[in-house]
Amino acid sequence: MRRDIVHPGAGHLKYEIRQIVGFARSLSRWNVDIAWENIGDPVKKGESLPGWMKEIVRDAVTDDATYAYTDTEGSRETREFLAARANDRGGCRIGPDDIMFFNGLGDAVAKVFGFLKREARVLGPSPAYSTLSSAEAAHSGYEHLTYRLDPEHGWLPDMADVEMKVRYNDSVAGILLINPNNPTGAVYPECIIREFVRIAKTYRLFLVCDETYASIVYGGANTVALSGAIGEVPGLSLRSVSKEFPWPGARCGWIEAYNKDKDPVFAAYVRSLLDAKRLEVCSTSLPQIVIPRIMGDGRYPAHLARRAAMFGSRADEAAAAFEGIPGVKLVKPEGAFYASAVFSGGLPAEGRLPVSDPSLAAYIEEQVAGLAPDKRFAYWLLASTGICVVPLTGFVSDLPGFRFTLLETDDERRRWIFGSLAEACRTYLASV
Repeated sequence: MRRDIVHPGAGHLKYEIRQIVGFARSLSRWNVDIAWENIGDPVKKGESLPGWMKEIVRDAVTDDATYAYTDTEGSRETREFLAARANDRGGCRIGPDDIMFFNGLGDAVAKVFGFLKREARVLGPSPAYSTLSSAEAAHSGYEHLTYRLDPEHGWLPDMADVEMKVRYNDSVAGILLINPNNPTGAVYPECIIREFVRIAKTYRLFLVCDETYASIVYGGANTVALSGAIGEVPGLSLRSVSKEFPWPGARCGWIEAYNKDKDPVFAAYVRSLLDAKRLEVCSTSLPQIVIPRIMGDGRYPAHLARRAAMFGSRADEAAAAFEGIPGVKLVKPEGAFYASAVFSGGLPAEGRLPVSDPSLAAYIEEQVAGLAPDKRFAYWLLASTGICVVPLTGFVSDLPGFRFTLLETDDERRRWIFGSLAEACRTYLASV
């Protein structure tokens, strides 16, 4: 073409969570049965939306309003309901006009980062969730800026590293945190959230907190919502029904904006997100409209408590499976439904796992040439066991390891997955 039409950030759009799917499917010629541990879809792993929620959705489908546009910001009734729930958490108070709906948080993230000035960077965690890290890198055209999550300290952020990165890089305009964390399953105590707020206030930054898994906390962990600690610092919370109902196919997420009135630049930025949303008119109506009916139902608190306890029990199972494996560290998750294992002593350069067909072994060797060591492990794992995990280096991390889920609903199969992963680690590390 006579002009280069490729965005300078296009090369930073990477989503290893789904990129590995193509390779996994290529193994069908060897009849490898895949256990999809890469994607956090509770429904695909056997969890159903409770019957009473389905009844609410069925009733709503007969309402003509669910087929019409909503306000650009989202259903007014739903935004009033969510603002009241946010205010019940304490701390920063918001109104319905501080809430904006999107077609899933992927849509929200694209706009949150896409409408920042290119020179304004957002410092995020490493390991990082790919949607967030890729969007930030793509908007700037540079590699995502990160601070360290430390597996030796429960995957908590290294706050000295956060402040150093902020102090010595004046392009940083905001800080991203994910609590509870994906991909590590860590839950940040209130003191950590308040330290992020202190740093943001000191250096005049805004905060973005992905709180998708805010209702999935277990194992005695305690935390606080961003709104409860943010004070007068500008910030955004990202929330969704995808993992909480769970209804990932609804593609229904929203942002809560805090302290727009405290900074005119931040207020103009949030207004630009709304202006961008107006070009789409609005987000899908049905999932928005049922939110007050579902979250306001008397059965909802018990639903949340049951799921948190369920994932807490599965986290115990995963931790037990990996306990005592030399060279492998798994921090027991306390929130969300993921666990990340780290090869603390590194990985063998030519590691392998047993496969039944020599032609499959030859194919794997062709495919892993030049790959990161943990991606090599993930490919051999697929060929040997059929279990599809995500290499930890796919989450903007220099730590070799992998992420898997706690989602399998079949108890026997889930225990087989955890046990097979643990055994594969032992075998791989001893293979050369």
